[in-house]
Amino acid sequence: MTTMPFAPRDYLPVLAELTGAFTEALRTTDPAAPVPDCGDWTVADLATHLGNVHRWAATVVRTGEVQPQDFAAEASADLVAWYAESAQLLLGELEVADPAAPCWHFGGTGKTKAFWFRRQVHETAVHLADSGSGHALDPAVAADGVDEVLTVWLPRVTRWHPAPSLAAPLALRATDTGDAWTLHPGQPPALGPAVEPAATAEAPARDLLLRLWKRTATPPRLSGDTALAGQFLRAPVTA
Repeated sequence: MTTMPFAPRDYLPVLAELTGAFTEALRTTDPAAPVPDCGDWTVADLATHLGNVHRWAATVVRTGEVQPQDFAAEASADLVAWYAESAQLLLGELEVADPAAPCWHFGGTGKTKAFWFRRQVHETAVHLADSGSGHALDPAVAADGVDEVLTVWLPRVTRWHPAPSLAAPLALRATDTGDAWTLHPGQPPALGPAVEPAATAEAPARDLLLRLWKRTATPPRLSGDTALAGQFLRAPVTA
């Protein structure tokens, strides 16, 4: 079973690994290639977005305050070097940050810098999958990403989308880590005690994570009320 969330500094080597893998993917991928799960984006658009997110988050961590967002700001001509620099700026700020220090973030949890250690790992993990990289995401990291969706994004989903409907309890289970989450009806649905669910969706943690972020992944195995499970998994639960 995965202990979630990780201790903040335990995310740093994971983030370094993921940003490094994204940098390597950029070296070997046509920047004009399409990104199937991101609308009309190209790989260059994806890298520009992620690099700007890293730079924005680094500034938030450094100042502790909300910062203006421009995730499409133009990258430099050398996209690979610019992205690598973006990642290093973020890693540098997180390395010297006190996770317990006050800091703005958009989640519903305590307003400390600890939030950004976790958030940037999962931001990078999903976009690394978008890049087409064959990097193998650690199942425990993927399970923590599922937990972040359900504990950070889903409770605040009405900021971006109507709340998904859930008429009865639904269980999500990661077949490779043994982690399980039971969602109960509400506006929006919320995690609760592990009761007998009306439906269950089971898959490896990475596939569950990508499905929740509406990315292409091997469909989970559904049991029980499959219509209920399918309706929830099709609904937007993140920004």
